[in-house]
Amino acid sequence: MSDFLAGAGVLLAAAASAAAILLPAGRLRSAAMLLALALFPALILGDQWHSRQIADLRDDPEQLAALALAALAASAALAAAFRRWPILLPLAIVFALPFRIPLHAGGDTANLLVPLYLVISGGVLASAWRAFRPSGTIFPEGGAVAEPVDAGPARFLPWALAGFVLLYALQTLYSPDFSKSLQNVCFFFVPFSLAYTLLRDVDWSGRLLGLVLWVVGLEAVAFVVVGSVEWLSRDLFWNDQVIRSNEFHTYFRVNSIFWDPNIYGRYLALATVLAMSALLWARERRAFALLTALVAVLWIGLVPTFSQSSFAALLAGLAVLAALRWSWRWTLGAVALLAVGGVVVVLFAGGVSKLSPDRLNVDTGGRANLVSGGAKLFARRPVWGYGAGSFPRAYEEHVATRKAPVSVSHTEPVTVAAEQGVIGLAAYLALIVVALGTMSSGLFTTRAGSVARVAVLATFVALLVHTMAYAGFFEDPITWVLLAAAAALAGPAVRDET
Repeated sequence: MSDFLAGAGVLLAAAASAAAILLPAGRLRSAAMLLALALFPALILGDQWHSRQIADLRDDPEQLAALALAALAASAALAAAFRRWPILLPLAIVFALPFRIPLHAGGDTANLLVPLYLVISGGVLASAWRAFRPSGTIFPEGGAVAEPVDAGPARFLPWALAGFVLLYALQTLYSPDFSKSLQNVCFFFVPFSLAYTLLRDVDWSGRLLGLVLWVVGLEAVAFVVVGSVEWLSRDLFWNDQVIRSNEFHTYFRVNSIFWDPNIYGRYLALATVLAMSALLWARERRAFALLTALVAVLWIGLVPTFSQSSFAALLAGLAVLAALRWSWRWTLGAVALLAVGGVVVVLFAGGVSKLSPDRLNVDTGGRANLVSGGAKLFARRPVWGYGAGSFPRAYEEHVATRKAPVSVSHTEPVTVAAEQGVIGLAAYLALIVVALGTMSSGLFTTRAGSVARVAVLATFVALLVHTMAYAGFFEDPITWVLLAAAAALAGPAVRDET
């Protein structure tokens, strides 16, 4: 695929995704979603056609055709199920969020969100079927489409999100690693935009919210069981890098079904915040007991990840819950005391004389150098940056003094600033402000806010804090699910909330 066609395809896919975010439900939006859905695999296949990952499939057309037919059949089956039982769509998306499938080809391995992509594909097909057959009901089981929000910060959320998607696609055109930026657009921004659009239409009733909590809770418990088996057996299922690092540490980190212990820790931290949101407002003893047991199990699973960023994320989410449940003033004071205590421990318990850039870099697992390197890249091109997805290549060419694998700065604002400059940083911050405004509107001034909105805000804050130490804001589908839920819940009050 020529660079010109690939660039045009990326822009078209991003434009279709942005249109899907902005357009109201109807045929035009369904057409945009179908276009984005079709371009997503086509662009990836074209970009990787000569790579080792695709070589085996390219040389075996029958296998390639069989995989395509299998994906189409699975999407069609899911679409039929979603048309018959629409409540399954949000549940299926939430269920599929953690699962990455390792695909082996040409000696390389890629961990892709294949189950989630299939669910999104089925949802798009179901939505298109309803749009082009208007005689059918949209949600036959009483889940009407959420009413659009015409006031408050929520009205700006789709524009902020669509604007960032378009900006990122435009900044792929001058990236020194166009293939990487294309993959980011196609693997993350396009399908997650479609997921956002599908979930924005969902009526988040009390029944659905309860089922979502069950799905997340049962999944998280299953992951903790896997992680506990790993810890007890001192044997990981995958990720050779973590396996090797465990051989040189006095502690043993687990990753359960996840590739990285920090991502596993992130999921458990977010699930814990979600469970605590329900626990703090639980009205029945049985629910209180079940949620208490769930939180205890999740904490047991979180400890052997040894993920400092996940512990920080959990504390941030719990602080939001404490502020909303009791007093934001007392919570703010407690957070300030904890921050001061943390600084004192670092400065004096570790020894002030031992503090140095090299020591700081070691203590942060190499993140200090990545952050300072990202700052240097930003200083070189402060306005437009080096281009979307360019951090690894730009860091290696302009900052690194030795060859070492680099993915991102591990601090989301630094990655955005280095890759997209002030323009991208402004768009990113605008999205964060609008999202927080949408989620928190009215919650701190009244006690009438629904538990669902409290849970979304606290979980989003926890995720945001985690990305300050581990990045992956836009690359995590949970971000887009929370944004969609916030947009939907900003409308009419949730019915039948328990």
